[in-house]
Amino acid sequence: MITTRHEITIAAPVETVWQLHTDVAAWPTWNSGIDLAALDGELKVGASFRWLTHGLDITSTVTDMEAGRSITWGGPAAGIDGVHSWTFEPYGDSSTRVVTEESWAGAPIDADPAGMLAALDQSLVAWLDELKRTVEQGR
Repeated sequence: MITTRHEITIAAPVETVWQLHTDVAAWPTWNSGIDLAALDGELKVGASFRWLTHGLDITSTVTDMEAGRSITWGGPAAGIDGVHSWTFEPYGDSSTRVVTEESWAGAPIDADPAGMLAALDQSLVAWLDELKRTVEQGR
C-alpha cells in the first residue's frame, strides 16, 4: 500500500472552494486530468459517481462526508483499491487550507510502489494547483 498527503492554501472562503470541488460533473471544465465525471443525484454518503482520469474508468462511492468540511470516497480501478480524503479548513481571514490524502493498494502497487507513488503525487499536486487557480481566478 502507498499513501500520500498534500495541502494547499487558497485565497477564498471555504464555501467557495467546497462548492467548486464538490460539483463533480464540472470537474472536467477545470481539472485537465479528468476527461469525464458524472454523478446521479445528490453528493452524499453512499452516492457513487463515475469519472475518467488518466485512462482509468473509475466508479467511486462517498464513504464519509461533512458538508463544507470533508469528504472521502473510494473504489477499485484497474486492480487498484483507492481511498481519497479531502478536508477544507478556514485559514486566516478569508482563505482555505485544503488537505488531501490518498491511499492505493493492489497488485499494480506491489509491482511498482515507487512509480505508482510518483504518479499519485503528481496527480494530487496537479489537482490542488488547478483547484487553486480556478477558484482564485473567480470561476
